Amino acid sequence: MNLRVLKATLSLGLGVSALLPVVLLAVWSFAGRWYYPALLPAEWSLRAWQSAFSPTSQVWTALWGSVWVASLSAVLGTAIALPAARALSLGAMRGSSWLSALLLAPLVLPSFASVMGIQVVFIRLGLADTRPGVVLAHLIPVVPYAVVLLSGVFGGFDARLEQVARTLGSGRWQVWWRVTLPAVLPGVLVSLLFAFLVSWSEYLLTLIVGGGQVLTLPLLLFSAVQGGDYAITGALSLLYIAPTLLIFAVIAPRVQGWRT
Repeated sequence: MNLRVLKATLSLGLGVSALLPVVLLAVWSFAGRWYYPALLPAEWSLRAWQSAFSPTSQVWTALWGSVWVASLSAVLGTAIALPAARALSLGAMRGSSWLSALLLAPLVLPSFASVMGIQVVFIRLGLADTRPGVVLAHLIPVVPYAVVLLSGVFGGFDARLEQVARTLGSGRWQVWWRVTLPAVLPGVLVSLLFAFLVSWSEYLLTLIVGGGQVLTLPLLLFSAVQGGDYAITGALSLLYIAPTLLIFAVIAPRVQGWRT
């Protein structure tokens, strides 16, 4: 009984700690005047939301830019990470430890140390200040995360299933679509989710490589924070986290119970 109470208390505490920041952002987004030490705003207003949903607002442009860049980065990053994770996990190539260290280097090195060099290369390639250039830049942090996640997935994959399918006459693509992919699909979905979140929240690479021409929600949000308008910041923050919560709500029930 005590163990159940402890679990319930921990669950409640985690739920409150997760929801409290969202509630505070919601209150700020509707606050007209809110000064210390008042617990609630002295005046309520829809100004922030009217500004966010205004036809002349940059929110819709930034939202579409974030969705476009993050979706493409997640798909490309996961597609690149799939064969790499399989080769690393199943020991299908020599020097896998060195390749693994190379792939995971962006997770260890600070992004600011390399972003200026990336910008110079992209300018020479004509990719600076473009959405495709931003997508390629986002693959630098996205691919290592996807490799880490998918390596764990392939670590529990029995490669003998593929061998059995080949002995029964299946071709390479048939084995992939009918045997390998269904077995690792839960992990692929999780990888897509996390890859999307990594790209969705990327600020520095978007700012430097995009050169201010590629507008995303993080850029708009940081601009509002620097402007000191807490109501606008609260509204943009809620819009920023809403798609990620929606995606998580859709995928999470499907992930429950999967071994991956």
